[in-house]
Amino acid sequence: MLAYLTRRLMQAVLILLGVSFITFALLYLLPADPVRQIAGRSATPQTVANIRHQLGLDQPFVVQYWRYLTGLVQGDFGRSYLQRTDVATLIAARLPASLLLMVGAIFCELLLGLTMGLVAALKRGTALDQALMVGSFVGVSAPQFVVGLLLLYVFAVRLSWFPIGGYGTFAHLVLPSVTLGILGAGWYSRMMRSSMVDVLRQDFIRTARAKGLARATILFRHALPNAILPVIAMIGIDIGLFMSGIVVVESVFGWPGIGQLAWQAIQRVDIPIIMGVTLVSACAIVLGNLIADLVSPFIDPRIKLQ
Repeated sequence: MLAYLTRRLMQAVLILLGVSFITFALLYLLPADPVRQIAGRSATPQTVANIRHQLGLDQPFVVQYWRYLTGLVQGDFGRSYLQRTDVATLIAARLPASLLLMVGAIFCELLLGLTMGLVAALKRGTALDQALMVGSFVGVSAPQFVVGLLLLYVFAVRLSWFPIGGYGTFAHLVLPSVTLGILGAGWYSRMMRSSMVDVLRQDFIRTARAKGLARATILFRHALPNAILPVIAMIGIDIGLFMSGIVVVESVFGWPGIGQLAWQAIQRVDIPIIMGVTLVSACAIVLGNLIADLVSPFIDPRIKLQ
């Protein structure tokens, strides 16, 4: 276990180093000039040059990246160009909201997706199976902002069951979590159905049936732990995706997470914030995959950590 963790941590460092380099290079090559965003359109060339020098943006790419990497090793994510605040402070202030939304979204997508996939597998070939799979396809295909606006109109405006937007209570969490969960539920339901159908055809399931075990025991004790393994791997990826890819949903519902922070930074070409959010998201993906790999052997002892 120790050797495995050491190897994975070394791989994680290399991955994060590569992500930081690629992101920094892409931002360096952008035609947009962050100095113009800071100085304003009416600034004189001398003012622009002074600001560029103060920020170190007049240095070669290698010098800029090395300076950023040196600060990153020391835990310094830099300072926002426009807000003049440490990026770590800004991310830390937004992170709890994003983590809460991520947990709510994963709960919703698993509840909906696994239930739909399990029922579809048990009713394979029936009209219910086809209806559930069509529903999953619609969930995957529907744009999130359309789903979010539709849920807002029905449940917030027409029925007044939930607040229109904001953050702070459980009621504020429901609609954005469901909006994100519908997309994931579509993927999970199809994956769960396929995996469960394959497992139910295995010899050990036939043996369990021949022994006279109860159907619920066969389903939840023998079939489900084997069918759910691909889902666990996807959850690790979803952790990172929800940390960085929820910009639209956060904007629709006014949710103050790091996705909204990243969108504001992109509009203003605030490079330190963009870099910080990207690295935090990359860390979340690496950590999520590591957790999924560590949990899998406990569900299926045949899986070995390598």
